[in-house]
Amino acid sequence: MSAVLSAAPEGEAYLRIERVVKDFGGKGGGSFRAVDNVSLDIQKGEIFALLGSSGCGKTTLLRMLAGFESPTTGRITLGGQDLAGLAPFERPINMMFQSYALFPHLSVWENIAFGLKRDGLPKDQVAARVEAMLKLVQLGKFAQRKPHQLSGGQQQRVALARSLAKQPKLLLLDEPLGALDKKLREETQIELVNIIEGVGVTCVMVTHDQEEAMTMASRIGIMSEGRILQVGTPREIYETPATRFVADFIGNVNLMDGTLVVDEADHCEIACTDVRHFVGHGITGHEGMAVSVALRPEKIRISRQPPVPEAGEPPAPLNMVKGMVKDMVYFGASTVYHLQLPSGALLKVNQGNTQRHQDDALTWGDEAYASWSPSAHVVLTQ
Repeated sequence: MSAVLSAAPEGEAYLRIERVVKDFGGKGGGSFRAVDNVSLDIQKGEIFALLGSSGCGKTTLLRMLAGFESPTTGRITLGGQDLAGLAPFERPINMMFQSYALFPHLSVWENIAFGLKRDGLPKDQVAARVEAMLKLVQLGKFAQRKPHQLSGGQQQRVALARSLAKQPKLLLLDEPLGALDKKLREETQIELVNIIEGVGVTCVMVTHDQEEAMTMASRIGIMSEGRILQVGTPREIYETPATRFVADFIGNVNLMDGTLVVDEADHCEIACTDVRHFVGHGITGHEGMAVSVALRPEKIRISRQPPVPEAGEPPAPLNMVKGMVKDMVYFGASTVYHLQLPSGALLKVNQGNTQRHQDDALTWGDEAYASWSPSAHVVLTQ
């Protein structure tokens, strides 16, 4: 399967990963391929996220950028310089680990200064750089505290300041917010992006957290089994997934297998077990071929009465199905309904709660109709 790539923003690639493979030796002379023929172009100043589940190869790829691992084959260049043969300390790259790796016996000021002192910078330059970093991450009044005297979010900012103090050409983030609780993580995401963008450093981060990648990255690469399956902006990845895996991995989705029964230039129809889909565009295929339909829960309408098709929508029963509310979960801003269809399959519907009180609200056991527009779905052929 070839990766679906979204071109890097205009301009020559600053970080170029070319056909990189990483094999690890296994027991009995066997081997395991952790990274499988990955190619990526990342532009200067971009925040790029490698997103995937544990074991997909994203951390191995990050470690090769840092110099902790060497590619079995392939090439990595930064600003036109081939990184092959350069030890981690020789690379203009800094890596911030999930654990932050702060020195517990050193103050915030000394933690930030540590790398600068090791590089032999004059004292006045060290002091100026540390003060600039403290101002950048807004921790000036905590300069003399030890790491254990700081909150998790403050420790994260110290680690970031230490990483940026040496003015790296490339910043690597390994699960940067994984140690924080959900609320603090959400607050810190935008703050972290603002700091990185303010400095202008190119950044590659790895994460298994979809929300983190969607919030922080300008582009995302979805990885699975050592390969890049799709690269694109958060909107591209979410709205136009290229494969079933990507559609299912990002956010919530209803995936329905079916058969292409009509394929015209301006529309196609797909017959699935419980519903016949009308899609407002044609696809490159042939009648009778097996396809999948991806339909996001928030793009579905739910009602007690049979819906009246809106302008431009196909007549019933296309893009409409009747079912029973099997389950429902109230999230405050929205309610998620699990609608049991005639076949027994469940259709997830996410409806925004725009009213404080709704006298005729659906509840468990109610019959309801789900419907959607011709532009709501994505047709997947792989």
